[in-house]
Amino acid sequence: MSELAVKKGKNAASGKCKLTCKAIVRDMQKHWKVYLMAVPGLVMLILFAYLPMGGLLMAFENYKPKDGIFGSQWVGLKNFRDFFSSYYFGRTMKNTLWISALQLLIEFPVTIIFALLLNEVANKRFKRTIQTISYMPYFVSMVVMAGIIIDFCSSRGAVTSIVQIFTGSNKNLLSVPGYWRAIYIISDLWQGLGYGSIIYIAALAGVDKELYEAASIDGANRWKQTIHITLPGISSTIIIMLILKIGSIMSVGYEKTILLYNPQIYETADIISSYVYRKGLAEFNYSYSIAVSLFNSVINFALLVIANTCSRKFSETSLF
Repeated sequence: MSELAVKKGKNAASGKCKLTCKAIVRDMQKHWKVYLMAVPGLVMLILFAYLPMGGLLMAFENYKPKDGIFGSQWVGLKNFRDFFSSYYFGRTMKNTLWISALQLLIEFPVTIIFALLLNEVANKRFKRTIQTISYMPYFVSMVVMAGIIIDFCSSRGAVTSIVQIFTGSNKNLLSVPGYWRAIYIISDLWQGLGYGSIIYIAALAGVDKELYEAASIDGANRWKQTIHITLPGISSTIIIMLILKIGSIMSVGYEKTILLYNPQIYETADIISSYVYRKGLAEFNYSYSIAVSLFNSVINFALLVIANTCSRKFSETSLF
């Protein structure tokens, strides 16, 4: 009986698979134009995301450009052991986690709050003006943005002058290790607050307006409507964005870091991505830098899976 049940189960699974394949083929025949539009994106994804993964072999080699990936000496886990035993492992891990934790605890909720506040603005012209002003910094080049930050934080900069009122020191803020994390997070908010709120504003537009009318009739004020209607209405969006944020905890961008930091503040500013940049492009130690980068990606993947599993277990929302 058990063998018969197994065969029936296999036949049922095979039948479902065939039906699914037929449904996909019919859908592709019906909407072939839409699938055709997706081809360029898929090609770019394969070329720039999947094919380069072959280079991960370099993490286990003593890579020499003249020998190539397949001709270089195989060293196994040596590059990983060297990183784990180095002084830079503890420093870069600590700094990366610090920045990521601040982004998660400050930037993530502030972006949601900003979207909620914009949603409460009744004057459409004023609302559009605020949105435009908040979006503009995101489209400024990172190099230009870094130049602005350097000017503001110089010994005669505007921000330094304000700090001088409270501390009495007009020292360049980018030369003081203790100020780096605050500068990073505040500049992140300045540049990405408006753009990051777009997805939440779009989600807020989908909340049923009749719920607000019913709540208003029942005597609920705007605060209670936000707590009991607005936030539950966009909770799935918030959870998805939180999962993605947790899955990129170790991926603090190196662009702004390498444009702003200097050896004086490596103690608090040096993160894994900037360390990978220095080792790979500045010191030409390709195998070592790829090993560090691979370790970083594995940690991110594990965090993403854990966050998604917890979300699926405790709520009805998950990525997969």
